[in-house]
Amino acid sequence: MSTTASTTFYEEQRFRKPWIWVLVLGVAAVQWWGWVQQILLGRPFGDNPGPDWMVWLFLVLFGVGLPLFFVVLRLVVEVNDSGVRLRYIPLTKRMVAFDEIKRCEAVDYQPMRQYGGWGIRGLGSNRAYNVSGSEGVRLHLRNGDAVMIGSQRAQELALAIDARLPRS
Repeated sequence: MSTTASTTFYEEQRFRKPWIWVLVLGVAAVQWWGWVQQILLGRPFGDNPGPDWMVWLFLVLFGVGLPLFFVVLRLVVEVNDSGVRLRYIPLTKRMVAFDEIKRCEAVDYQPMRQYGGWGIRGLGSNRAYNVSGSEGVRLHLRNGDAVMIGSQRAQELALAIDARLPRS
């Protein structure tokens, strides 16, 4: 946790849902099995086997890289003097300054229906940053855009943001 003295809210969320890990590790297991079959045992893997270099490439990308990616992947939400700091490690980061925010609200939402799932979702003026669950804080920005931040502590996050919004 790397917060500053001015941090009033900090939350770090990871992909912990069992179904995600079953999927990720299932893909990795298939790659490892194919590598054992074709490289170690010398038996072509599959009905239309690829060359050995491709088996190695898939092992590195999906057998090692994909699980490591999900181990590292996390959403960090921080409210500090600068604004609302979102970091979707290792993909992207975003800072929303308090003077950009018109209002915020803690909400229950439907990630699959409204945003197409979890992750960095949405198009154009309606973005979502979420990992799991169906609670979050919707930021209504002054330019008309909306930012949904998934949170396991949505009420606390909304209060931390609202306390720092400029009052007119």
